[in-house]
Amino acid sequence: MATINVIELDAPNYRVTVIDQSTTTHDVKVQAEYAQKLTAGKISTAQLVKKSFEFLLEREPNTSILRSFDLSVIVRYFPEYERIIAS
Repeated sequence: MATINVIELDAPNYRVTVIDQSTTTHDVKVQAEYAQKLTAGKISTAQLVKKSFEFLLEREPNTSILRSFDLSVIVRYFPEYERIIAS
């Protein structure tokens, strides 16, 4: 299982390091409104980012995840993302 480290750089920017067979680094932007929509304030944005990477890693290797992206683009690739993350 991969290790996921999330560091808040400055809102809304996060740096995610995924340590698996290969180690990758990803810069992720999360708008406050989008985080609120998905979490209803129940978890922190950093926890949302980690949960989102767990979701992605169930579907693709870390080497296939974009190196820089806005969290809201995940739903374009995986339509079930928002439903699963918000539950």
